[in-house]
Amino acid sequence: MKVALEATALLGEKSGVGQFVMGAISGLNALPGVDLSAFAVTWRRRGQLVERLPNGVRSSGLPMPARPLNRLWSSIDFPPVELFLGKIDIVHGTNFVVPPTIFAKRVVTVHDLTPLRFPELCRAEVLVFPRLVKRAIDRGAIVHTPSEFVRREVIDLLGGDPDRVVAVAHGVSEVAKDVVRKPQKDTSGRYLLAVGTIEPRKDYVTLLRAFDRVAESHPELRLVIAGGRGWGFEEFKTELARTKNRGRVDYVGYVDDARRTELLTGASVFVYPSIYEGFGFPPLEAMASSVPVVATRAGAIEEVVGDAALLSEVGDVLGLADAIDSVLNGPALGSRLVSNGQTRVKQFTWQRTAEGLLSIYRLFGG
Repeated sequence: MKVALEATALLGEKSGVGQFVMGAISGLNALPGVDLSAFAVTWRRRGQLVERLPNGVRSSGLPMPARPLNRLWSSIDFPPVELFLGKIDIVHGTNFVVPPTIFAKRVVTVHDLTPLRFPELCRAEVLVFPRLVKRAIDRGAIVHTPSEFVRREVIDLLGGDPDRVVAVAHGVSEVAKDVVRKPQKDTSGRYLLAVGTIEPRKDYVTLLRAFDRVAESHPELRLVIAGGRGWGFEEFKTELARTKNRGRVDYVGYVDDARRTELLTGASVFVYPSIYEGFGFPPLEAMASSVPVVATRAGAIEEVVGDAALLSEVGDVLGLADAIDSVLNGPALGSRLVSNGQTRVKQFTWQRTAEGLLSIYRLFGG
């Protein structure tokens, strides 16, 4: 089975989509019977994909200029992707968009439906994604989602055929596997850690306000926030400036895998205050790294973390602060969350993801 998987997300700062793409490629490449190649829809970064791919995975196709192609593909089924990639059996669009084809079957990954649920939390260019997914569905594409939560949303909001919308969970990022936790003999040097692009959907405003409350009873506690500058960064800066304990908050910007590993090794609590999520890589990474997790009941989060995190309601400053405080003051609770997390993450492997994706491809009869 010749599968071409879109890997544009591997270029630039690696987001959650980039983690999915890398994990899926690595997993699929290890499966027998899959002839895998990867392609990127970009002109400016043409030629860069090959150096980002795992060994044994080839970058295929002619350079593909993103703007004109995306403009055409949003309204007409031309040009077909085989003009760039040659003969393939399956093309997998990994980020809401799957190119038109002549004969190849199409799979599209829908990570969430934020543009429909919370359009005010989206950049303008993202708002078109649901229409593109609906167009793909109407033309026979099978939809892959990372959670049952998103699967139900695609069926309910976009009219997806339940037999052709399939949930296959992502795996745990490789960054978490070799983490060795630093022993914490006292409260000095303790910090909360939050990881994720700085954008309104991640709700760092609620986190900063919750930290102010927690900081009152934990005078040595710090808050570390790691994430690239997304849209809405100015709102974050404004809230950070007015934070009572501004001197105890470290915004370190985007971090690579090595730095993220380092931050995870020393964190006392991982906090994920998101408003809406279709999956949630960072909490899983924290659980794999033996860090207790506090998160919100946002979208698929509860489905993913199960009993391995302490959850509060979205936007509830007091609830989030109380949950953090409970973990900081309760070593038994923290140990239970860590133990549950270690068990939970065993369900999320890239091999299992790859096998699930292959089962989707075979729905076409391959």
